[in-house]
Parts: sequence; C-alpha cells; structure tokens
Amino acid sequence: MPNELRFVLDTNVMVSALLLKQSIARQAFDKAMRVGKLLISQATVEELNAVPRRKGFEPYITESERLEFLGAWVRDAILIGVTERVAGCRDPKDDKISRTGVDGRAHCIVTGDEDLLELHPFRGIAIPTPRQFLDYPVADWGETRGCAGMAGMRRDPGGKALFPDPKDAETAKPL
Repeated sequence: MPNELRFVLDTNVMVSALLLKQSIARQAFDKAMRVGKLLISQATVEELNAVPRRKGFEPYITESERLEFLGAWVRDAILIGVTERVAGCRDPKDDKISRTGVDGRAHCIVTGDEDLLELHPFRGIAIPTPRQFLDYPVADWGETRGCAGMAGMRRDPGGKALFPDPKDAETAKPL
C-alpha cells in the first residue's frame, strides 16, 4: 500500500516487547503492528536473534518463545534491502537502525536509545521514544514520511526531545 505507515523499532524496544508483555515497549510494538508495517533488514533481524541469546536472558525467556516472537516479527514485517550508507549516529552500531529507516522510507524509528533519539528528526524521519509514539494520535500522521507534529518536536532544557501536545500543534515551534 503506498500510504501505509512504516515503522522501525530499535532492538531495545523489541527485546523489551518480547520480555515484558505489559510494557510500554510492548504497547508501542502492538500499535505499530496494528496501524502500519514494521520494517526490518538483515542486520536488524540478526541483532534481535542474537541479543535474547546472551547470557542472563535464560530465566526470562525460553528458546521457543524467542523463536516464536522472532518468526512472527519476520513474517509480518517488510524486509528492506539496505543500500544507503548512513553514518549519522555517534554509536556506529546504531546506524543499522537508521539505514533501515532511510531505505525503508519509515515514518518513524521508535527507540529508547539516546544515541538515536538525539538525531530527531533524521532525514525527515521522526524518532520518538515508545511512550511518545503511544501518545501521538495515529490520525495526525502525515501522508509523507515523518509527521508534521513530530518534526516540530521541542527539547527540554537538558536537550531531551519533547513531543508537543497534539492539542497545541498550532503553537508548537520547530527546533
């Protein structure tokens, strides 16, 4: 679908969604699946396959739960062939997420990672936290990549991104 909403969820959001069924991250995952399509790349699939296998995750998730979640995510997502050479993040390991968003023409990249959050907006792609993503009304997403309200996201005195209240959209000032 040409007007379909497209989202990238960072690995930290996906792992939280997998492990914590009632978490904000899980709610963001469910919303993204409900209102649009998730975008994945070979690199993001490999990372989500590897992270829950790390030492310390055994008490929280079984191998069959991990495989079931990973399989559903891969089956329902759009696989993006990454060709763009993106190097905008201060942590180069996070560039795989921004590359997937750019090549997949994502509307937003949902993350809790400060290295990615500080890029907002990145090449027209909004970068909210899971809570910000949940709080932003789906009806306010634009037909183009990103969202007018999210693109005007402000920052608090410490530099942390703040989404405008959708009711105050006409008074929200761009960065």
